Amino acid sequence: MLNDHVKIMALIREAGEVIGRKKLQKIIYIAKKINFPFQERYNFHFYGPYSEELTLRIEEMCNLGFVHETKEQKGGYYQYRYTLSEEGAKFLSISSLDLPKLKDFTLDINEKSSRFLELVSTLLYFDGLSKEEMVEKVHTVKAKLNFTEDEMADAFDYIAKLKEITQ
Repeated sequence: MLNDHVKIMALIREAGEVIGRKKLQKIIYIAKKINFPFQERYNFHFYGPYSEELTLRIEEMCNLGFVHETKEQKGGYYQYRYTLSEEGAKFLSISSLDLPKLKDFTLDINEKSSRFLELVSTLLYFDGLSKEEMVEKVHTVKAKLNFTEDEMADAFDYIAKLKEITQ
């Protein structure tokens, strides 16, 4: 019944804590793109791929007491932190979810900045294009972020590394 929720809870558990709504969106999108079985539908939005379904699932898990969402003021904006609650851990322990490679993926990707994950997820959103077209598209839709050639190269290297995880 809550299979899609369980996958998200497992990812949050493996991360220990995910700081930022945008970061959580990007991590799950990237996981989906490298063949982890996440089902949320994504559209392109201000900060790259965004899933309203994921936002609703997170809200449901918070309302059920499975996930803690902590809101803290950071200067002129709010930042959200996500952790698995005791209730969420109990619920997860009775699920039959088996994603053995999720832990390594999550620990690695959770250390990356939101900016970098925005770049990686945007590149993956346009992965049906050639590499040159992907770069051009990112420079068009993310012009204000001024991604450098080095950042682009790092992102492509990281995508290749991530794809090896699920093979």
